[in-house]
Amino acid sequence: MHRLRRVGLIRTGVSKCVRPLSSSERVLRKYAQDSSNRFGRRGYRVTPSLFDVKTIETPTFPDSVQEGDIQWLKEVGDSVEEDEVIGEIETDKTTLPVQSPAAGVITALLVEDGDTIAKGTLLANIDVGATGDAPAAVPAAAAPVAAAPEPTPAPAAEPVAAVPAPDQPLGPVPTSLGAAPSIPTAPLSVTPPPLPKATAPPVVASGEMKPPGLRSEHNVKMSRMRLRIAERLKESQNTAAMLTTFNEIDMTNIIALRSRFKDDFLKKHGVKLGFMSAFLKASATGLKEMPAVNAFIDGKEIIYRDYVDISVAVATPKGLVVPVLRNVETMSFADIEIGINELGMKARDGNLAIEDMDGGTFTVSNGGVFGSMFGTPIINLPQSAILGMHATQQRPVALNGNVVIRPMMYVALTYDHRLIDGREAVTFLKRVKSAVEDPGIMLLDI
Repeated sequence: MHRLRRVGLIRTGVSKCVRPLSSSERVLRKYAQDSSNRFGRRGYRVTPSLFDVKTIETPTFPDSVQEGDIQWLKEVGDSVEEDEVIGEIETDKTTLPVQSPAAGVITALLVEDGDTIAKGTLLANIDVGATGDAPAAVPAAAAPVAAAPEPTPAPAAEPVAAVPAPDQPLGPVPTSLGAAPSIPTAPLSVTPPPLPKATAPPVVASGEMKPPGLRSEHNVKMSRMRLRIAERLKESQNTAAMLTTFNEIDMTNIIALRSRFKDDFLKKHGVKLGFMSAFLKASATGLKEMPAVNAFIDGKEIIYRDYVDISVAVATPKGLVVPVLRNVETMSFADIEIGINELGMKARDGNLAIEDMDGGTFTVSNGGVFGSMFGTPIINLPQSAILGMHATQQRPVALNGNVVIRPMMYVALTYDHRLIDGREAVTFLKRVKSAVEDPGIMLLDI
């Protein structure tokens, strides 16, 4: 058994069965390792070793997704752990991670970075059980050794030239220096013409040192998600007869409620108490009273829903996403805050699934977190309305004949005038206003 461990083992394809390597097999393994050290970089395919090689396929696509663009996060020769994300597939709606099935080394990337791939495409090969960290350290250690001999010859040459100097008389030395000034005069007349030619073009071409005031531009390919967002927004403008109505909300009571109970709320439920729960709950109350705002047009029919699924707009580095909080009409403030927190974390981490964004009967967008004072949101088709929240500002308002300073927020409701009349839209927005200004209305369900 000690001899087997010293010589090396090889899998024979039968579970739990091992045999010692022959001399030819040891040579083959050494050649494979040497090839991996030399060519284990992007652009080269590593020679397969004697470990198991697994091929990674595309992850499971949702039914509504047919293809996506691959973006690699690892390179050939990199060591990976089991379930480690080595790439991402960006689709129209979400990003799907590509995970390694086992620990090992990437031996080949079968598709190029940025390629469009479909379901079932073979993506990469993983050499299971191999390690790629040790070879990467060898060239790094050799670099300083090669750099060390360079400074040694330079100081050796200078003392040799300095030794004959004392043997020569001091008189001839200044005379030769006096004849030297005629030599730099000729180059001085030649050097000025090349200077203007060499200054501007190399600086612009390098791109590393740009002079102040230089104007430049570059092209960036639009991501699939950004293209899809652009298509849907333009489709909404071309399809719906959009009209926007406005109102303002006195936030005094809801701010006081939040300030009074925020610590107890956080201690009991584990999430912070924000304003979104009040607006979503108020919207659900208004949608139940105005079912047309919760409906949508399907061909020549109107589909009314007896449930309220609210899409919450979330800004991510890759674009705007609208995960759905379902059955809001049955939720409490705590349920809404917990649900929003979970969806927000998944959106920021890029872990939203297609199911998290499907459906939705109404949308709430809070541009106030970015400081927006006023805006007209665009309807998220096939929905028929969207509520826009804005920043809260201290403003003078008339109250009981007196001018007082109150925290005020403008709200906007964009609705599809093909389905929703002005009376229904204004009534719905006033219902949201009254519920937020007096939260007791929602608590007592009146």
